[in-house]
Amino acid sequence: MWGTGFFKGLGFILKQLKEKKITSQYPDEPVIMPDRFRGIQHFIPEKCIVCNQCAKICPTGCITLTGKPNPDPEKKGKVIDTYDINFELCILCDLCTEVCPTDAIVMTNNFELATYTRDNTLKDRIWLDKNNINVREENH
Repeated sequence: MWGTGFFKGLGFILKQLKEKKITSQYPDEPVIMPDRFRGIQHFIPEKCIVCNQCAKICPTGCITLTGKPNPDPEKKGKVIDTYDINFELCILCDLCTEVCPTDAIVMTNNFELATYTRDNTLKDRIWLDKNNINVREENH
């Protein structure tokens, strides 16, 4: 009636009772993420040259970037108008940060995007600019 599987399982459980507990008390204690963790992006609008490479390389098409001609006639190029990321689609693949020639997009260790409605998953350039907490050390 009691097979060897039962006793193996019981032995495993008894061994685990002696081990150190690894449960964290989230959200009371912050979770420390690994160095190479890919979290929510931080966007620096002043560095953006509106090259659109981030939107082109995005495999899910979640990035929307538009620009307008620079109002200063002495300066060439474009000025950023809108920059939006739909985190409902974003897979945090890090391709947008790798292709950015000016490092206007960097990854952070932030991961908390839980929300009650899908409307809150679309983040604009102002929100992404303020998301500068826990920027990865390699991006400083």
